[in-house]
Amino acid sequence: MTNRIRDIRKAKGLTLADLAAACDPPTTAQTIGRLETGMRSLSLTWMNRIAPALGVDPASLMRADTAAPAQIIAELGAHGPEALTAPREALLPSELASEDAPAPLVLAIRDSVGEYRPGDLLWLRQLDPDDISGAINRDCLVPRSGGRFAFGRLIDRRGTLIGLLPPGAGQKQVVVDNPAWIAVAMMLVRPL
Repeated sequence: MTNRIRDIRKAKGLTLADLAAACDPPTTAQTIGRLETGMRSLSLTWMNRIAPALGVDPASLMRADTAAPAQIIAELGAHGPEALTAPREALLPSELASEDAPAPLVLAIRDSVGEYRPGDLLWLRQLDPDDISGAINRDCLVPRSGGRFAFGRLIDRRGTLIGLLPPGAGQKQVVVDNPAWIAVAMMLVRPL
């Protein structure tokens, strides 16, 4: 079995030092590096310290050697695609969710609306309505009364009122009062 600490850490945009500081109790970046590379054994104790710091289930830190995960082999920059020095494992959106947070939601796109195309799947992460500062100016799905939803760019929040600008051209702002949750877009999956 090999571990996936590096792949998950990089997918979440964390440095070795960030992850080391997020552990409880904190550890060193060097120790995290040794655990990632296998120079130090990844015990159950370490898994239970690192997994919460990454916001994942401890079991997701391990991968069977027989599994053939999708690989990230290059990164596209301003000057074109650049090969990675070593391939990284591509994580599924469900693996990016933390164990204490709700499971990701998925909005299926049926018709072309704004920048979305038919067949797109928009993966969303649920937020508490009181903690939405990171969702401002991002596409969000919000529940409304009667089992309906509102979707659009989160542009305003005043008290319990949430303002969304729908993605379609010429549509007016939608205001939802006191939603139970807000789900912010975290990943778009588009078939080619």
